[in-house]
Parts: sequence; C-alpha cells; structure tokens
Amino acid sequence: MAIDETGLIDGELYTIMINKKAKGKKGSLAAIIKGTKSSIITRAITNKVSFDRLVKVKEITLDLANSMDWIVRQIAPNGLHTYDRFHVQKIVTEAVQSLRIRLRWEVIEEENQAVLKAKELKIEYRPKIFSNGDTKKQLLARSRYFLYKPSIKWTDTQKQRARILFKEYPEISEAYHLSMYFRNCYEYRKYKFQDWIEKVESTSLKEMRVASQTIKRHLGGILNYFENRATNAAIESFHSKLKLFRQRTRGIVDKDFFFFRIIQYFA
Repeated sequence: MAIDETGLIDGELYTIMINKKAKGKKGSLAAIIKGTKSSIITRAITNKVSFDRLVKVKEITLDLANSMDWIVRQIAPNGLHTYDRFHVQKIVTEAVQSLRIRLRWEVIEEENQAVLKAKELKIEYRPKIFSNGDTKKQLLARSRYFLYKPSIKWTDTQKQRARILFKEYPEISEAYHLSMYFRNCYEYRKYKFQDWIEKVESTSLKEMRVASQTIKRHLGGILNYFENRATNAAIESFHSKLKLFRQRTRGIVDKDFFFFRIIQYFA
C-alpha cells in the first residue's frame, strides 16, 4: 500500500491510499478522504475496514509528515512502514538550496549597500565579474540546477560554474558533497547513514544540521527501504492520473459526481 496527500480540487488537500499491485488500474484506489488530520483519516479507514484486514497490510510507503506517521501506525499495525526515498533525499537537497538562497540574499544586500555607497561617492558601481561572465548574484542564482545532480552529469558550463562557486563559497561545496554522500547511502553499501549523520554534526552548516536531525529522527523508517526498495512512485503516478482525469473533464462542477466517477474507474 501507499499513502499520500494531494491538492485535488480548488487547492483543498485530500489523503489518498492506494493498492500498488493494481498498478493504477481498477482496484487501485483504497481510500480518498478530504483533509490530512490524522484522527479523521484514521477514523474514516478503521470504520470501513475491519481490523483483521488492516493487520494483513505487509508494507505501506509514506512521506515524512508526522500526521502520516501516526495514520499508518493505526491502519497498518503489522506492516513495514517505509519512508519514501525521494521525499527523504529532498530534505537534504533542499538544505543545500536553502544555504545557497541564504547566501544569495546576503550578496543582494551587500550589492544594495555598495550601490548606495557608489551614489554617495558619485562613482559608477561595477560588480565583480567572474571568468564565466557571472556576477556573484548571478553565480548563486544560476547554480540551482546542477546542485541537484551528481558531478558526472554536469555539462562543461556547469563544471566551470561549479569550480567558481565552490572556490568562492566553500560552505556550498561542503554541503553539496554531503548531499551526494547521502545519495550514495541509497546506492552503495559502503556508504552509511549513521556515518553521514556524524559528518554533518561535525560541521557548522545550520541547514544541513537541521536536515540531519530530521533524518536521525526517522532513521528506522528510512532503513526499511532496503527490505523491498519500495517507494511512493506508484501513488505519485496515481496523483498525475487523477489530475489528468480532472483536466479531461474540463474542471469540476459537481464534486460528488466527480468522486463517483473516480470510484467507478479506480476503486
């Protein structure tokens, strides 16, 4: 099974649970419930499904939301609770991006002060330009995408920009390499999550330390991934299918009828 939330109608969140074995076809949809409050979701499912059936759930994948954690404890008491790999990796990559954004705002502030000072002195302000043509502000803004990827996937332009970025901002270099180490924990046996946590805790990178604390708190469910290598990809695909269905109906006028049709196709 897999459980997740999605903004389905007018931005309102709905909690969806699916059966992965149905592969997005008839029999996929196990539950669709308005809201994300754990008590409401749990009550809605336990009132409809007997305890004897709930204990037969072998594994359920979910994201790192505390509400989801509480829900799956109630509706899949015997199942393996596996945190979705891509949601977990996102925590770490977003920490790198948060560091980049923080530094960019510092540069913007510095540039604003430099411009004001240049006006006072009645001289022209000229920002520093690197060998690739970027200013500091542009360098930090244009580095967003390659920081998500392993260095072997960088283009020549990205490699040049990375060399400049890491030289100017060694803290970004450190955070990036820590994020790649974390990625390798999923790919290679010699990389260990506990080693990664210790490496991060020995740094002064605030954003990475916050991510490390989150990983440490959820480490048990993260390690469950290696039992069956299950992810939430199936339910993400199902979300896309529901949104495409909504698009083909050219919007939703009657919510009840919309849900009736979803049930007929997917439940």
